[in-house]
Amino acid sequence: MAGNSKQTSTRVATVAGKTLQSSGASSLQKSLAGSALRQAGSTAQTGAKTEDMASRALDNSKSAPLTKTLAGSVVSQSNKKR
Repeated sequence: MAGNSKQTSTRVATVAGKTLQSSGASSLQKSLAGSALRQAGSTAQTGAKTEDMASRALDNSKSAPLTKTLAGSVVSQSNKKR
């Protein structure tokens, strides 16, 4: 997997950490939060499966604002060639 010059912001990383600890967070939110945290402070790049999941969340008008925040961060760190 290629390197990534973008990283998760401190604000989104904080939200992601709280999401992972929340018993009320959905499995999708926790998955996106884990991906966002993995990309904080590293050159890790979003995988194709996670990118697709995040894209679908962004396209879904019923997605919660938290889901869209996490999905936006994850998608912004995806492989631009895909």
